[in-house]
Amino acid sequence: MTEEDAGPDRIRSLAVHREDVANALEATLRSEREVVLRATPPFSGRMRARLHALNADATGAGGSGTSDAAEGSEPLHVDPRALVEEVPPYPEVDDTAAEYPDADLETRRKKHEEAVEAWRETVRASVVSTIEIDVDGESRAVDVTALG
Repeated sequence: MTEEDAGPDRIRSLAVHREDVANALEATLRSEREVVLRATPPFSGRMRARLHALNADATGAGGSGTSDAAEGSEPLHVDPRALVEEVPPYPEVDDTAAEYPDADLETRRKKHEEAVEAWRETVRASVVSTIEIDVDGESRAVDVTALG
């Protein structure tokens, strides 16, 4: 297989684990880190995208949903926000406290954990069936297969 044959234009379907999408989205919304789903070369018709924190490796390569270098040489990075139909607002601790002002600390902590789990379940259930990826400056649709 040549480098040209292994480019991201070969991707027809991107498999993502629902839990990875929720984890990446939560990390992106809750921290300064940019966490993506990454598919690495050599690319094939069906690729599995895995959780990856940008700039966590020595190359620092990437951009959301793009492959800027020569085909087949750079991983494909997909922003987790693009994998969810509509990103629900993340439940903040202060919002939970305001909702249960008379509750003790342990009750508020439990209610917040429940709110976060409900948010995560909503995200896992809202993974899209197609996504646009950038190949050589052109956007094209690929199928998304949600696992788990």
